[in-house]
Amino acid sequence: MLNEALDFKAESDALYALMKDLDDAAFDAPTQFKGWTLNNVLEHLHMWNWAANESYVDEDNFVRWLDGVLKAMVGSGGMRAYEAEWNGGKRGQELLAIWHGFYTEMAARFVEVDAKKRLKWAGPDMSARSSISARLMETWAHGQEVFDQLGVVRENTDSIRSIAVLGTNTFGWTYATRGETPPGPMPFVKLTAPSGDVWEFGEPSDDERVEGAASDFCQVVTQVRNIADTDLQVTGAVATDWMSKAQCFAGAPETPPAPGTRFTK
Repeated sequence: MLNEALDFKAESDALYALMKDLDDAAFDAPTQFKGWTLNNVLEHLHMWNWAANESYVDEDNFVRWLDGVLKAMVGSGGMRAYEAEWNGGKRGQELLAIWHGFYTEMAARFVEVDAKKRLKWAGPDMSARSSISARLMETWAHGQEVFDQLGVVRENTDSIRSIAVLGTNTFGWTYATRGETPPGPMPFVKLTAPSGDVWEFGEPSDDERVEGAASDFCQVVTQVRNIADTDLQVTGAVATDWMSKAQCFAGAPETPPAPGTRFTK
């Protein structure tokens, strides 16, 4: 059983519960994330959920689709415009229902997938475990702008462990996507889970370390909060540099939000 698929569904369900009683007008409100609306969030999550699922059920079709979508994005006004077009202009509660139905089926399918099965993606191939963990991360990260917009303080569970793992596994990626060389080995990371458990990553060190709440660490590596807006304790030059630009998601290098610009209203 691929437990990460259950975590993906749980996070998706939490986001669905937050949005299921909204009127359609609420889906047009801009969030603190680049002015994305709730409709933009759902368009993005649904299209890339479909893509990850298609990579498993029909690899050849996924490869053809990806080639076409990357070319189309260049001339369509960018990813936001393409995602809206791909979703057929669906909005509000109609789009929410489509996203909800699809992720529910997808999660049930991925529970039974061999965790080590290699799947094609926009970047390097990845394991099925990494693929569904990435969908969990995306759902959790983009879900944060919805929680923030609606003024609801998120209650995290230990399902965010997969995001913390992804955050540490992409230490090198943070630098590679910027054409940089890591200034040293990955710092020691010691996190307190929502349950109170302690999660440790890397070689223990008093000179280079990041310590604090797992939720804060996940917010930094997904770039939904600036490090200055968390209670993480960061020690050492390498750790400080990493946390200033940590990026656990694929794509071009992104700049974390400025201090004080992302918060729950």
